[in-house]
Amino acid sequence: MNEDQYLQWFERFYEARASGLILYGRALGLGHGEAEDVLHETFLAMMRRGEFAREAENYFVRSYRNRALNHKRSLWRRLTREIESHRWFENSSEEDPAIEGAMRALAELPQDQREVIVLKIWNRFTFEEIGGLLEISPNTAAGRYRYGLQKIKSKMEGVDYERGRNEIPGEPVVFSASAPSVGMA
Repeated sequence: MNEDQYLQWFERFYEARASGLILYGRALGLGHGEAEDVLHETFLAMMRRGEFAREAENYFVRSYRNRALNHKRSLWRRLTREIESHRWFENSSEEDPAIEGAMRALAELPQDQREVIVLKIWNRFTFEEIGGLLEISPNTAAGRYRYGLQKIKSKMEGVDYERGRNEIPGEPVVFSASAPSVGMA
């Protein structure tokens, strides 16, 4: 592959995947600016390598993840992140309340579930690829995805996922089945 083809591959990859990778960085706990910085650092490092890894896209995402996690460990950056934590996603004034609710529910998920959902939906990875990236089985990745989506859905419907009850104030609690009565001994 000549230099022009090499640079064109990086340009196409950046255009296709940058926004998904920035969101992935956000799912890993970085601020928007930090996620962009890590993305650019990863691109520079990969371009300086001068060669492609065997599975270039997966290798790139894994490199991005490692750099993001290393970046998070810095004390000063952690303080900045805590100040910015209320702005997990960039909101526009035109956003639908349902979208805001879904983003809030995604932000409230445990990191392992949030990470798999972002890799699956926005980065279009298979469970096998996610498993390889996170060093877990594909079944574990699928389970985290499924449980995370269930929690988001239940929050969007106003149901407390952990307790199975309605969270809407003033609404009655409904039990769909009752326990069988215990016979007298």
